Amino acid sequence: MNALKILKKLALSLLAVTFLVSCDLDDDNTVTFTPETIAEIAQASPGLTTLVQALQRANLVGTLDGPGQFTVFAPSNTAFDAFLTANNFSSINDVPVDVLTQVLLNHVIDGEFPSSSLSTSYIKTLATQEGTGLNLSMFVDLSSGVTLNGVSNVDLNNANIDATNGIIHVVDAVIGLPTIATLATANSNFSTLTGALTPDLVTVLSSPGTMTVLAPDNNAFSNLPAIPSGDALVNTLLNHVIGDIVQASDIIGAGADYTNTLATGPNDANISLYYRVVDDAVVFNGMSTVTAPDIVATNGIIHGISEVITIPTVVTFALADPNFSTLVTALTTLTPGTPFEQVLARTEGGNGDMLNPPFTVFAPVNDAFAAITVPEESVLTQVLLHHVVGGANVQSGDLDPSQTVAPTLQGQSLTINLPGTNGNIADVTDGAENSDIGIVAVDVQAGNGVIHVLNKVALPNLD
Repeated sequence: MNALKILKKLALSLLAVTFLVSCDLDDDNTVTFTPETIAEIAQASPGLTTLVQALQRANLVGTLDGPGQFTVFAPSNTAFDAFLTANNFSSINDVPVDVLTQVLLNHVIDGEFPSSSLSTSYIKTLATQEGTGLNLSMFVDLSSGVTLNGVSNVDLNNANIDATNGIIHVVDAVIGLPTIATLATANSNFSTLTGALTPDLVTVLSSPGTMTVLAPDNNAFSNLPAIPSGDALVNTLLNHVIGDIVQASDIIGAGADYTNTLATGPNDANISLYYRVVDDAVVFNGMSTVTAPDIVATNGIIHGISEVITIPTVVTFALADPNFSTLVTALTTLTPGTPFEQVLARTEGGNGDMLNPPFTVFAPVNDAFAAITVPEESVLTQVLLHHVVGGANVQSGDLDPSQTVAPTLQGQSLTINLPGTNGNIADVTDGAENSDIGIVAVDVQAGNGVIHVLNKVALPNLD
């Protein structure tokens, strides 16, 4: 009997902390323990009655009563009361079922994770992003107890409640569906980034939409010589935002390509971003590597990155894109007497040599250079100058629908004809009257100019 009394007291104690195991008394007065599912434990727990009502309304009781292994962060009744008040709901029945379903799934992890196995990191919940079906992320922070998305704490006195199909951790707040701002703010490794956000940018990152944010960590900001301020800071931050959802797998599948960010350059044109895969790592603009891919929020996705992606110049793209490696060699090693790299990296006007940005660069790819005999330095210098228009940011949309004459820094003009032939976007006639040159890609937009890609080297008339 003493043993039976102890067991009864133990059962009552566990009930007080919302952990219940069924006890049936057999005919011979022995105690039989009946294993229970997550749903059964919740239904038997006085402190989780609102959770049970919510699960019933969302038709999720069967999920947590079924096979599998789940980790459930179970909001207490008090947590639900605060959630309902904050969202102006009188009861759980006022919450739209579709919203309630996703909020509840945002508390469920696939797999059993005792508190001792959790680490400070992003994990995936069973909630999904609308439109893509991607599982939403949750940030677990162990710096002081166990905090989820910066808003909900695990009650360590009511954690690690074992069930036949997983484990329950009671939490003190409902974990709302996270936005990009939520997931970035929750992680102290992004504190410099989130501290730099203006109220308008916070609003953007908290609003519905589809975007991808490349999030530099604190070390990335510490690597900058100086953090920009004012409008320059805002534009730099916008240079980390893409107006669409781009998963790491999308980039890996593409291999290399350009996209646009929300930052703007000359004439308010959106600035380009170059990405490629190097040794299985995704690299942006040749300078920043993805360190934490696919952090999924309701309004987009975050990729943690190793360096701040500063506003690019036309030189940035030439150096980052291996298709321009021969052009870079021509601009540097083969023409040491002309500071092409320094000139084309300029971002301010008023230069004494009158070589002022923005620049429009017609950039031949490597195969274009391979098709010619590269001339000696003085001639090569003139050839390179024949590919640059100074003081103008000429995007493809600025070209005349039939013919545009573009004077170059070399002195002679390039004539651009639309539409192109033989698969070209546009045809180009150079100063030497070669007319078989094609523009094959357009509008690689930098902060100090724009690049259009040529399939052949343009030659001036030097006779």
